[in-house]
Amino acid sequence: MAKQRVALHWQILAGLALGVTVGVVANRFGAGIRESATGVGLGGVVDVLVSLNRLIGEVFKRSLQFIAVPIILLAMILAINSIGDLRKLGRLGAKTIGIFLCTAVLSVVLGLTLVNVIKPGGERFIDAPTRETLKAQMATATSTSTADIISKAKSTNPWDLVREAMPTNPFDAMARGDMLQVVVFALMLGIAIALLPKDRSRGALEVASALNDAFIMIVRGIMRCAPIGVFCLIVPIVATLGIKVLMSLGAYCLTVILGLALIQFVLYPTVVVVFSRMPLRHFFRGIAQVQMVAFSSSSSAATLPVTIQAVRDKLGVPQDITSFVCALGAKINMDGTALMQAVATVFLAQFYGTELTLVAQGSIVFTAVVSAIGTPGIPSGGMVMLVIVLRSVGVPAEGIAMILAVDRVLDMCRTVVNVTGDAAVAVAVAGTEGALPKQFGHPSEPPAR
Repeated sequence: MAKQRVALHWQILAGLALGVTVGVVANRFGAGIRESATGVGLGGVVDVLVSLNRLIGEVFKRSLQFIAVPIILLAMILAINSIGDLRKLGRLGAKTIGIFLCTAVLSVVLGLTLVNVIKPGGERFIDAPTRETLKAQMATATSTSTADIISKAKSTNPWDLVREAMPTNPFDAMARGDMLQVVVFALMLGIAIALLPKDRSRGALEVASALNDAFIMIVRGIMRCAPIGVFCLIVPIVATLGIKVLMSLGAYCLTVILGLALIQFVLYPTVVVVFSRMPLRHFFRGIAQVQMVAFSSSSSAATLPVTIQAVRDKLGVPQDITSFVCALGAKINMDGTALMQAVATVFLAQFYGTELTLVAQGSIVFTAVVSAIGTPGIPSGGMVMLVIVLRSVGVPAEGIAMILAVDRVLDMCRTVVNVTGDAAVAVAVAGTEGALPKQFGHPSEPPAR
């Protein structure tokens, strides 16, 4: 009898668990080894091993990132042309953007509710001595990374994001990995090809289809290395993460994680149930591999090829809807990021003693939703756009230095939420179009006999 192969998502989970274990050991004993007179050399070995894991993990993540731009470009061109009818394209686009906007607004409102009820920045969780210590640390050690983040948020006007969506040079946008501009370029090019006579567009579509298949083969090859890549990504994060700041900011972290959990296990399942008959167990099992890659890479753009493959092959969503919704979602669906920005803004306002009126908090809903759309699909990309939200309500932007230390772990969690949202909306849109396998169709349809 042939030996049954362990499913890839279980292999990834094992790599993740092993990586956390090795990281904890390196974090716990590495410093002690280096402090002892006889352990300097051994401490150096620990440092080298952590650095080696970081290198391998970064290579794995970059391999996924480099594939994201061509996958988006080709997948959207093929999706638009397989849809054929531009009226249907408009209908799909309206449904997709409508659901994304609704979940984004609900996510921000949820975040504001939790942070106002829990008050993680209040005196109950951060006493006066700790508060002053953190302020002193921010004043002396924030500098480089924080200043770099603040400098990247050049515009405080959310409408500038609309202008920036139009690329001046599509090849430059692809080289920089600006996903919003790539999506706009792919939409324009796909529609233009669809409007050409069939005899003129056939050759371009055949080339695009062949290239798309080739890139999918590359994705499959990369994913065979995913358990090792996930292990190597997680080890240096756990090994270098201190626990002192985590303890002082524990209430903030738990508030964000609670909000993300409610989106993940209440909001998105509701979307799936309302618009389809797909069992939630089947849905979450189908995207388990996607969630693990998202957690380890902290990048929705890097996870996109895996998302498209899982939604199409395991959830049964047609290729055209999968490519269109997931590619669009990788850029504009950032519910986890929007929630984090709302919670972080009010948390820092509480920390600094800044009163936020209901009007000011209402403006956070709009600003967080719009700025989340402009968030780069890269690790901690949400921190760049957080500056816009902070400035919009008069909270010192320098405060991000305090939450920057814990954002790496939270970024991993919210990336999982973001990619889950892409999959949920793809299922929802397919359900409304009657494009799911019969047993998973829209609830209003009669069940298959």
